[in-house]
Amino acid sequence: MAQAQQHPGRPAGGHRVGEGGFRRISVALFAAGLATFALLYSTQPLLPALARSFGVTAGQSALSVSACTIGLGLALLVAGPLSEVVGRTRLMHASLFASAAVALLCALAPGWPVLLVLRVIEGVTLAGLPAVAMAYLREEVHESSHARAAGLYIGGTALGGMCGRLLAGGLGDLAGWRWALAGVALLGLACAVLVRVLLPASRHFAPAPASPAYLLRVTGRLLRDPAQVALYGLAATLMGGFVAVYNAMGFRLAGPPYALGLGVAGLVFCVYPIGSFASTYAGRLADRHGRRAVVPVAVVVMLAGVLLTLAGPLGLVVLGLAVMTAGFFAAHGVASGWVAARAHVGTGGTGQAASLYLFAYYLGSSVFGGLAGDAWTAGGWPAVVLLVGALVLVGLGLSAALRRTRSLLEPGSGTGLVSG
Repeated sequence: MAQAQQHPGRPAGGHRVGEGGFRRISVALFAAGLATFALLYSTQPLLPALARSFGVTAGQSALSVSACTIGLGLALLVAGPLSEVVGRTRLMHASLFASAAVALLCALAPGWPVLLVLRVIEGVTLAGLPAVAMAYLREEVHESSHARAAGLYIGGTALGGMCGRLLAGGLGDLAGWRWALAGVALLGLACAVLVRVLLPASRHFAPAPASPAYLLRVTGRLLRDPAQVALYGLAATLMGGFVAVYNAMGFRLAGPPYALGLGVAGLVFCVYPIGSFASTYAGRLADRHGRRAVVPVAVVVMLAGVLLTLAGPLGLVVLGLAVMTAGFFAAHGVASGWVAARAHVGTGGTGQAASLYLFAYYLGSSVFGGLAGDAWTAGGWPAVVLLVGALVLVGLGLSAALRRTRSLLEPGSGTGLVSG
Protein backbone atom coordinates (compact mmCIF):
# COMPACT_ATOMS: atom_id res chain seq x y z
CA MET A 1 0.00 0.00 0.00
CA ALA A 2 1.29 3.44 -0.83
CA GLN A 3 2.99 5.34 1.94
CA ALA A 4 1.78 8.75 3.04
CA GLN A 5 3.62 11.58 1.36
CA GLN A 6 6.13 13.44 3.48
CA HIS A 7 6.92 17.11 3.15
CA PRO A 8 10.61 17.54 2.22
CA GLY A 9 11.15 20.34 4.74
CA ARG A 10 9.22 18.71 7.52
CA PRO A 11 10.92 18.82 10.94
CA ALA A 12 11.72 15.46 12.50
CA GLY A 13 9.79 14.18 15.46
CA GLY A 14 7.12 16.14 17.26
CA HIS A 15 5.98 17.28 20.71
CA ARG A 16 6.61 14.67 23.42
CA VAL A 17 5.12 14.03 26.85
CA GLY A 18 6.75 16.37 29.37
CA GLU A 19 7.50 19.15 26.89
CA GLY A 20 5.82 22.55 27.02
CA GLY A 21 4.40 22.19 23.53
CA PHE A 22 2.78 18.87 24.43
CA ARG A 23 1.19 20.42 27.52
CA ARG A 24 -0.19 23.34 25.48
CA ILE A 25 -1.61 20.97 22.86
CA SER A 26 -3.15 18.75 25.55
CA VAL A 27 -4.87 21.64 27.35
CA ALA A 28 -6.03 23.31 24.13
CA LEU A 29 -7.49 20.18 22.56
CA PHE A 30 -8.97 19.13 25.90
CA ALA A 31 -10.83 22.48 25.92
CA ALA A 32 -11.74 22.09 22.25
CA GLY A 33 -13.21 18.64 22.86
CA LEU A 34 -15.07 19.96 25.90
CA ALA A 35 -16.63 22.79 23.88
CA THR A 36 -17.56 20.55 20.95
CA PHE A 37 -19.44 17.97 22.98
CA ALA A 38 -21.00 20.52 25.34
CA LEU A 39 -22.49 22.39 22.36
CA LEU A 40 -23.38 19.27 20.40
CA TYR A 41 -25.40 17.64 23.18
CA SER A 42 -26.65 20.77 24.97
CA THR A 43 -30.29 19.89 24.26
CA GLN A 44 -30.07 16.28 25.47
CA PRO A 45 -30.86 16.92 29.18
CA LEU A 46 -33.57 19.38 28.07
CA LEU A 47 -35.59 16.89 25.96
CA PRO A 48 -38.53 16.61 28.41
CA ALA A 49 -38.65 20.43 28.73
CA LEU A 50 -38.50 20.91 24.95
CA ALA A 51 -41.26 18.34 24.48
CA ARG A 52 -43.48 20.27 26.90
CA SER A 53 -42.58 23.72 25.60
CA PHE A 54 -43.16 22.95 21.92
CA GLY A 55 -45.85 20.29 22.31
CA VAL A 56 -43.86 17.51 20.58
CA THR A 57 -43.41 13.82 21.39
CA ALA A 58 -40.39 12.19 23.02
CA GLY A 59 -39.20 10.92 19.66
CA GLN A 60 -39.62 14.34 18.05
CA SER A 61 -37.78 16.12 20.87
CA ALA A 62 -34.78 13.83 20.26
CA LEU A 63 -34.54 15.42 16.79
CA SER A 64 -32.93 18.44 18.48
CA VAL A 65 -29.93 16.18 19.11
CA SER A 66 -30.12 14.25 15.83
CA ALA A 67 -30.45 17.42 13.71
CA CYS A 68 -27.12 18.66 15.04
CA THR A 69 -25.35 15.34 14.56
CA ILE A 70 -26.75 15.01 11.03
CA GLY A 71 -25.40 18.45 10.11
CA LEU A 72 -22.09 17.58 11.71
CA GLY A 73 -21.80 14.24 9.96
CA LEU A 74 -22.51 15.67 6.50
CA ALA A 75 -20.16 18.62 7.01
CA LEU A 76 -17.36 16.27 8.08
CA LEU A 77 -17.23 14.92 4.54
CA VAL A 78 -16.18 18.42 3.43
CA ALA A 79 -14.25 19.64 6.47
CA GLY A 80 -11.70 16.82 6.50
CA PRO A 81 -10.62 17.17 2.86
CA LEU A 82 -10.76 20.98 3.21
CA SER A 83 -8.30 20.83 6.09
CA GLU A 84 -5.85 18.96 3.86
CA VAL A 85 -5.70 22.10 1.69
CA VAL A 86 -6.22 25.12 3.99
CA GLY A 87 -4.56 23.80 7.15
CA ARG A 88 -5.60 22.42 10.53
CA THR A 89 -5.46 25.26 13.05
CA ARG A 90 -7.25 27.83 10.89
CA LEU A 91 -10.23 25.51 10.50
CA MET A 92 -10.32 24.61 14.20
CA HIS A 93 -10.40 28.23 15.35
CA ALA A 94 -13.13 29.22 12.87
CA SER A 95 -15.21 26.19 13.85
CA LEU A 96 -15.20 26.90 17.58
CA PHE A 97 -16.04 30.61 17.35
CA ALA A 98 -18.79 30.09 14.75
CA SER A 99 -20.35 27.28 16.78
CA ALA A 100 -20.56 29.42 19.92
CA ALA A 101 -22.32 32.16 17.90
CA VAL A 102 -24.90 29.76 16.44
CA ALA A 103 -25.50 28.28 19.88
CA LEU A 104 -26.52 31.71 21.16
CA LEU A 105 -29.00 31.98 18.27
CA CYS A 106 -30.49 28.62 19.28
CA ALA A 107 -31.36 30.11 22.67
CA LEU A 108 -33.43 32.76 20.86
CA ALA A 109 -35.26 30.37 18.48
CA PRO A 110 -38.93 31.47 18.18
CA GLY A 111 -40.31 28.03 17.30
CA TRP A 112 -39.56 24.32 16.92
CA PRO A 113 -38.78 24.33 13.15
CA VAL A 114 -36.39 27.26 13.57
CA LEU A 115 -34.63 25.54 16.46
CA LEU A 116 -34.14 22.39 14.37
CA VAL A 117 -32.72 24.39 11.45
CA LEU A 118 -30.32 26.22 13.77
CA ARG A 119 -29.23 22.91 15.27
CA VAL A 120 -28.40 21.59 11.80
CA ILE A 121 -26.34 24.74 11.16
CA GLU A 122 -24.63 24.31 14.51
CA GLY A 123 -23.65 20.79 13.50
CA VAL A 124 -22.13 22.13 10.29
CA THR A 125 -20.07 24.76 12.12
CA LEU A 126 -18.91 22.24 14.72
CA ALA A 127 -17.47 19.91 12.06
CA GLY A 128 -14.19 21.78 11.67
CA LEU A 129 -12.89 20.71 15.07
CA PRO A 130 -13.45 16.93 15.19
CA ALA A 131 -12.54 16.58 11.50
CA VAL A 132 -9.10 18.03 12.19
CA ALA A 133 -8.14 17.22 15.80
CA MET A 134 -6.81 13.70 15.26
CA ALA A 135 -4.99 14.66 12.06
CA TYR A 136 -3.37 17.60 13.91
CA LEU A 137 -2.26 15.27 16.71
CA ARG A 138 -0.92 12.74 14.21
CA GLU A 139 1.25 15.45 12.61
CA GLU A 140 2.34 17.52 15.60
CA VAL A 141 2.81 14.97 18.41
CA HIS A 142 5.66 12.47 18.46
CA GLU A 143 4.64 8.91 17.63
CA SER A 144 5.55 7.64 21.10
CA SER A 145 3.12 10.12 22.71
CA HIS A 146 0.29 10.06 20.17
CA ALA A 147 -2.04 7.54 21.84
CA ARG A 148 -1.79 9.41 25.15
CA ALA A 149 -2.51 12.77 23.46
CA ALA A 150 -5.48 11.23 21.63
CA GLY A 151 -6.78 9.87 24.92
CA LEU A 152 -6.56 13.32 26.52
CA TYR A 153 -8.51 14.85 23.64
CA ILE A 154 -11.21 12.17 23.89
CA GLY A 155 -11.19 12.78 27.65
CA GLY A 156 -12.02 16.41 26.93
CA THR A 157 -14.98 15.33 24.84
CA ALA A 158 -16.13 13.16 27.74
CA LEU A 159 -15.98 16.03 30.21
CA GLY A 160 -17.58 18.29 27.65
CA GLY A 161 -20.49 15.92 27.46
CA MET A 162 -20.80 16.02 31.24
CA CYS A 163 -20.33 19.78 31.71
CA GLY A 164 -22.68 20.72 28.91
CA ARG A 165 -25.40 18.43 30.18
CA LEU A 166 -24.97 19.44 33.83
CA LEU A 167 -24.94 23.14 32.98
CA ALA A 168 -27.94 22.83 30.67
CA GLY A 169 -29.89 20.68 33.11
CA GLY A 170 -29.20 22.97 36.07
CA LEU A 171 -29.99 26.20 34.20
CA GLY A 172 -33.02 24.54 32.65
CA ASP A 173 -34.45 23.86 36.10
CA LEU A 174 -33.65 27.37 37.34
CA ALA A 175 -34.48 29.58 34.37
CA GLY A 176 -35.80 27.50 31.48
CA TRP A 177 -34.31 25.93 28.37
CA ARG A 178 -33.41 29.23 26.67
CA TRP A 179 -31.07 30.31 29.46
CA ALA A 180 -29.70 26.77 29.54
CA LEU A 181 -28.67 26.92 25.88
CA ALA A 182 -27.25 30.43 26.33
CA GLY A 183 -25.11 29.25 29.25
CA VAL A 184 -23.62 26.39 27.23
CA ALA A 185 -22.95 28.81 24.36
CA LEU A 186 -20.90 31.04 26.68
CA LEU A 187 -18.94 28.00 27.85
CA GLY A 188 -18.18 27.23 24.21
CA LEU A 189 -17.01 30.80 23.61
CA ALA A 190 -14.66 30.68 26.61
CA CYS A 191 -13.13 27.43 25.32
CA ALA A 192 -12.70 28.94 21.84
CA VAL A 193 -10.69 31.81 23.31
CA LEU A 194 -8.54 29.38 25.32
CA VAL A 195 -7.79 27.29 22.23
CA ARG A 196 -6.90 30.43 20.24
CA VAL A 197 -4.38 31.44 22.89
CA LEU A 198 -2.78 28.06 23.65
CA LEU A 199 -2.82 25.83 20.56
CA PRO A 200 0.59 25.83 18.81
CA ALA A 201 0.57 26.52 15.08
CA SER A 202 1.11 23.56 12.78
CA ARG A 203 4.78 22.82 12.08
CA HIS A 204 4.49 19.53 10.21
CA PHE A 205 1.43 20.16 8.03
CA ALA A 206 2.04 19.72 4.30
CA PRO A 207 -0.84 20.96 2.10
CA ALA A 208 -2.32 18.40 -0.26
CA PRO A 209 -2.98 19.29 -3.89
CA ALA A 210 -6.20 21.29 -4.22
CA SER A 211 -7.55 18.66 -6.58
CA PRO A 212 -10.87 16.80 -6.23
CA ALA A 213 -9.37 13.91 -8.19
CA TYR A 214 -6.55 13.56 -5.64
CA LEU A 215 -8.98 13.66 -2.72
CA LEU A 216 -11.19 11.05 -4.38
CA ARG A 217 -8.21 8.74 -4.93
CA VAL A 218 -7.24 8.95 -1.26
CA THR A 219 -10.84 8.36 -0.17
CA GLY A 220 -11.03 5.33 -2.44
CA ARG A 221 -7.87 3.86 -0.88
CA LEU A 222 -9.31 4.38 2.60
CA LEU A 223 -12.57 2.64 1.72
CA ARG A 224 -10.68 -0.33 0.25
CA ASP A 225 -8.85 -0.89 3.54
CA PRO A 226 -10.81 -3.53 5.55
CA ALA A 227 -9.48 -2.23 8.87
CA GLN A 228 -10.59 1.33 8.16
CA VAL A 229 -14.07 0.14 7.12
CA ALA A 230 -14.35 -1.97 10.28
CA LEU A 231 -13.33 1.02 12.40
CA TYR A 232 -16.01 3.15 10.72
CA GLY A 233 -18.62 0.47 11.49
CA LEU A 234 -17.42 0.33 15.08
CA ALA A 235 -17.86 4.10 15.38
CA ALA A 236 -21.44 3.96 14.06
CA THR A 237 -22.64 1.12 16.28
CA LEU A 238 -21.01 2.12 19.56
CA MET A 239 -21.84 5.82 19.27
CA GLY A 240 -25.39 5.00 18.20
CA GLY A 241 -25.88 2.82 21.27
CA PHE A 242 -24.22 5.31 23.62
CA VAL A 243 -26.38 8.25 22.54
CA ALA A 244 -29.53 6.10 22.52
CA VAL A 245 -29.02 5.27 26.21
CA TYR A 246 -28.55 8.89 27.26
CA ASN A 247 -31.38 10.19 25.05
CA ALA A 248 -33.86 7.79 26.64
CA MET A 249 -32.45 8.01 30.16
CA GLY A 250 -33.89 11.51 30.68
CA PHE A 251 -37.41 10.20 30.10
CA ARG A 252 -36.80 7.18 32.33
CA LEU A 253 -35.59 9.31 35.24
CA ALA A 254 -38.39 11.87 34.80
CA GLY A 255 -41.06 9.16 35.11
CA PRO A 256 -41.98 6.75 37.91
CA PRO A 257 -40.52 5.46 40.15
CA TYR A 258 -37.79 8.14 40.10
CA ALA A 259 -39.69 11.35 39.14
CA LEU A 260 -36.52 13.45 39.05
CA GLY A 261 -36.34 17.06 37.85
CA LEU A 262 -34.06 18.17 35.00
CA GLY A 263 -31.27 19.35 37.30
CA VAL A 264 -31.22 16.26 39.50
CA ALA A 265 -31.57 13.88 36.55
CA GLY A 266 -28.68 15.69 34.90
CA LEU A 267 -26.43 14.60 37.77
CA VAL A 268 -26.22 11.15 36.17
CA PHE A 269 -23.83 12.77 33.69
CA CYS A 270 -21.32 13.07 36.55
CA VAL A 271 -20.19 9.61 35.44
CA TYR A 272 -18.54 11.23 32.39
CA PRO A 273 -15.16 11.83 34.11
CA ILE A 274 -14.89 8.04 34.25
CA GLY A 275 -14.97 8.13 30.46
CA SER A 276 -12.20 10.74 30.47
CA PHE A 277 -10.03 8.54 32.66
CA ALA A 278 -10.89 5.42 30.65
CA SER A 279 -9.93 6.95 27.31
CA THR A 280 -6.57 8.17 28.66
CA TYR A 281 -5.82 4.85 30.37
CA ALA A 282 -6.85 2.88 27.30
CA GLY A 283 -4.46 4.99 25.22
CA ARG A 284 -1.60 3.99 27.50
CA LEU A 285 -2.61 0.33 27.32
CA ALA A 286 -2.74 0.59 23.52
CA ASP A 287 0.80 1.99 23.48
CA ARG A 288 1.91 -0.99 25.56
CA HIS A 289 -0.18 -3.92 24.29
CA GLY A 290 -1.51 -2.80 20.92
CA ARG A 291 -4.85 -1.43 19.76
CA ARG A 292 -6.10 -4.83 18.60
CA ALA A 293 -5.94 -6.18 22.15
CA VAL A 294 -7.57 -3.20 23.88
CA VAL A 295 -10.62 -2.42 21.73
CA PRO A 296 -12.53 -5.75 22.14
CA VAL A 297 -12.14 -5.62 25.93
CA ALA A 298 -13.50 -2.07 26.00
CA VAL A 299 -16.54 -3.13 23.94
CA VAL A 300 -17.28 -6.00 26.36
CA VAL A 301 -17.13 -3.51 29.26
CA MET A 302 -19.62 -1.27 27.45
CA LEU A 303 -22.03 -4.18 26.92
CA ALA A 304 -21.84 -5.13 30.60
CA GLY A 305 -22.76 -1.57 31.58
CA VAL A 306 -25.75 -1.49 29.22
CA LEU A 307 -27.12 -4.72 30.71
CA LEU A 308 -26.63 -3.42 34.25
CA THR A 309 -28.97 -0.49 33.57
CA LEU A 310 -31.85 -2.99 33.48
CA ALA A 311 -31.69 -3.06 37.30
CA GLY A 312 -34.38 -1.16 39.19
CA PRO A 313 -32.48 0.61 42.01
CA LEU A 314 -31.23 4.04 40.95
CA GLY A 315 -27.75 3.34 42.30
CA LEU A 316 -27.36 0.31 40.03
CA VAL A 317 -28.70 2.25 37.05
CA VAL A 318 -26.06 4.94 37.60
CA LEU A 319 -23.38 2.27 38.07
CA GLY A 320 -24.43 0.72 34.77
CA LEU A 321 -24.14 4.12 33.07
CA ALA A 322 -20.66 4.56 34.54
CA VAL A 323 -19.47 1.17 33.30
CA MET A 324 -21.01 1.73 29.85
CA THR A 325 -19.42 5.19 29.62
CA ALA A 326 -15.99 3.84 30.56
CA GLY A 327 -16.19 1.10 27.95
CA PHE A 328 -17.44 3.42 25.23
CA PHE A 329 -14.80 6.12 25.68
CA ALA A 330 -12.01 3.56 26.01
CA ALA A 331 -13.02 1.96 22.70
CA HIS A 332 -13.61 5.31 20.95
CA GLY A 333 -10.38 6.87 22.22
CA VAL A 334 -8.29 3.99 20.86
CA ALA A 335 -10.26 3.49 17.63
CA SER A 336 -10.23 7.16 16.62
CA GLY A 337 -6.47 7.36 17.07
CA TRP A 338 -6.08 4.07 15.20
CA VAL A 339 -7.84 5.51 12.14
CA ALA A 340 -5.41 8.43 11.88
CA ALA A 341 -2.35 6.29 12.63
CA ARG A 342 -3.23 3.71 9.96
CA ALA A 343 -3.86 6.38 7.34
CA HIS A 344 -0.62 8.15 8.29
CA VAL A 345 1.55 5.08 7.56
CA GLY A 346 -0.59 3.69 4.73
CA THR A 347 -2.96 5.51 2.43
CA GLY A 348 -2.26 9.11 3.44
CA GLY A 349 -5.07 11.60 4.00
CA THR A 350 -5.25 11.53 7.79
CA GLY A 351 -7.83 14.34 7.75
CA GLN A 352 -10.04 12.41 5.33
CA ALA A 353 -9.65 9.21 7.37
CA ALA A 354 -10.69 11.03 10.55
CA SER A 355 -13.63 12.64 8.74
CA LEU A 356 -14.92 9.31 7.44
CA TYR A 357 -14.65 7.81 10.92
CA LEU A 358 -16.53 10.71 12.45
CA PHE A 359 -19.12 10.72 9.66
CA ALA A 360 -19.94 7.12 10.59
CA TYR A 361 -19.79 8.07 14.28
CA TYR A 362 -22.36 10.84 13.98
CA LEU A 363 -24.48 8.95 11.46
CA GLY A 364 -24.87 6.25 14.10
CA SER A 365 -25.67 8.91 16.68
CA SER A 366 -28.31 10.52 14.45
CA VAL A 367 -30.05 7.31 13.36
CA PHE A 368 -29.97 5.23 16.54
CA GLY A 369 -30.11 8.17 18.94
CA GLY A 370 -33.33 9.23 17.24
CA LEU A 371 -34.71 5.68 17.47
CA ALA A 372 -34.19 5.70 21.24
CA GLY A 373 -37.30 7.84 21.80
CA ASP A 374 -39.39 5.52 19.66
CA ALA A 375 -38.02 2.47 21.49
CA TRP A 376 -38.85 4.08 24.82
CA THR A 377 -42.40 4.87 23.69
CA ALA A 378 -42.90 1.36 22.30
CA GLY A 379 -41.49 -0.78 25.10
CA GLY A 380 -39.92 1.28 27.86
CA TRP A 381 -36.38 0.71 29.08
CA PRO A 382 -36.14 -3.00 28.09
CA ALA A 383 -36.78 -2.00 24.46
CA VAL A 384 -34.01 0.61 24.67
CA VAL A 385 -31.59 -1.98 26.08
CA LEU A 386 -32.56 -4.44 23.34
CA LEU A 387 -31.76 -1.83 20.68
CA VAL A 388 -28.47 -0.82 22.27
CA GLY A 389 -27.41 -4.36 23.12
CA ALA A 390 -27.81 -5.39 19.47
CA LEU A 391 -25.66 -2.44 18.34
CA VAL A 392 -22.90 -3.21 20.83
CA LEU A 393 -22.86 -6.88 19.82
CA VAL A 394 -22.32 -5.82 16.21
CA GLY A 395 -19.49 -3.60 17.45
CA LEU A 396 -18.00 -6.57 19.30
CA GLY A 397 -18.02 -8.59 16.09
CA LEU A 398 -16.25 -5.76 14.25
CA SER A 399 -13.62 -5.45 16.98
CA ALA A 400 -12.98 -9.20 16.70
CA ALA A 401 -12.59 -8.82 12.93
CA LEU A 402 -10.06 -6.02 13.50
CA ARG A 403 -7.83 -8.43 15.39
CA ARG A 404 -7.44 -10.39 12.15
CA THR A 405 -6.58 -7.43 9.90
CA ARG A 406 -3.02 -6.93 8.74
CA SER A 407 -0.89 -4.29 10.44
CA LEU A 408 0.74 -1.79 8.08
CA LEU A 409 3.75 -1.50 10.37
CA GLU A 410 6.60 -3.89 9.75
CA PRO A 411 9.31 -4.68 12.35
CA GLY A 412 12.01 -2.06 12.28
CA SER A 413 9.86 0.56 10.61
CA GLY A 414 10.89 3.08 13.24
CA THR A 415 7.43 4.47 13.72
CA GLY A 416 7.27 3.81 17.41
CA LEU A 417 3.65 2.72 17.14
CA VAL A 418 2.44 -0.58 18.52
CA SER A 419 -0.05 -1.32 15.77
CA GLY A 420 -1.49 0.31 12.70
